[in-house]
Amino acid sequence: MLGFTYQLVRMIIKATKTSRNPTETRRKLIDATVRLMLHQGFAATTVDQICAESGLTKGSFFHHFDTKEAIAQAAVAAFTEMGMSLYAPALEAADPLEQLYRLLDIMGGLPTQSENIVACLVGMLSQEMALTHPAMREALVGHMNGWMTMVIQMLTAAKAAHRPKVDFDPEQVAWLLYSLWQGSMLVSKTQQKPELIVSVVRQARDHVNGLFAPNES
Repeated sequence: MLGFTYQLVRMIIKATKTSRNPTETRRKLIDATVRLMLHQGFAATTVDQICAESGLTKGSFFHHFDTKEAIAQAAVAAFTEMGMSLYAPALEAADPLEQLYRLLDIMGGLPTQSENIVACLVGMLSQEMALTHPAMREALVGHMNGWMTMVIQMLTAAKAAHRPKVDFDPEQVAWLLYSLWQGSMLVSKTQQKPELIVSVVRQARDHVNGLFAPNES
């Protein structure tokens, strides 16, 4: 009987180890962090809350992440990757100006696809941490620049393919669009009015349209 019990315990331990999936565990921790920090920011989110939200232990947390800031950086990276995949259909257009229009349409459509206020983890943590956490600020700048690079390339290519109505710097226009986007989410969250995002993005689209002369038939 004792031998059978020992063998059974060994089988259970082996099965438990086999069923562990480090990639899945890490993903659950990061997903929980994204949800919590989107709702309440970095400072208000604790490791205990992340573990409770993910259904995992502190041992699992510290196996994958040394600090809360480390998982916050991973959460921003995951959130940015999700956002860029959301924008991917815009890149299917052959015309760079149409790409930008589609990108703005996707952004402006987000509030209609969710019951929650639309927020950006990059923007939220930038406001909270950029002045106090140098490593986090550097990571946030990197993710910010990823969006900027995409839009600058679209505007540069559009300027070459279409006749501008006025001369403009693609980088400056990209910063304007990014600032409008982040600002609209901040105001929308404060006012609890997601329709503000739709309105701001629509005006951003009109601004881009006004940079180019009408197509000549």
